Amino acid sequence: MRNTARWAATLALTATAVCGPLTGTALAAPDSLYAPSALVLTVGHGDTAALATPARAVTLTCAPTSSGSHPAAAAACAELRGVGGDFDALAGRDDVMCTKEYDPVVVTVDGVWQGRRVSYERTFANECVKSTHGTSLFTF
Repeated sequence: MRNTARWAATLALTATAVCGPLTGTALAAPDSLYAPSALVLTVGHGDTAALATPARAVTLTCAPTSSGSHPAAAAACAELRGVGGDFDALAGRDDVMCTKEYDPVVVTVDGVWQGRRVSYERTFANECVKSTHGTSLFTF
């Protein structure tokens, strides 16, 4: 049941992020053509997304401009563009010391990046380790 709720929430947020820019005048006459980039990011406590209940979820739209409910949308989009949308290529920060406490945090990303469907899941040892991965994408 938890997995069903996660997918329902992800689908609803993805639909809002992808279809939101298509309302009003944007649907009638777009100013430019671009590959859509709209993502839903979730974070929850647990070893896998299937076992974790999402604690927070944000939307991130990177084309044509940075927007969404992500607190640092512009920085997160710039970070993703810098690695070509490869979430595994995001570098961790070395200037932060984290405890070795194991309290797993799982992050998921679902949606579209530059016109290509993406689905990503990563489990971090704890919240501190998650916050050091990349600079702004997973800090929400």
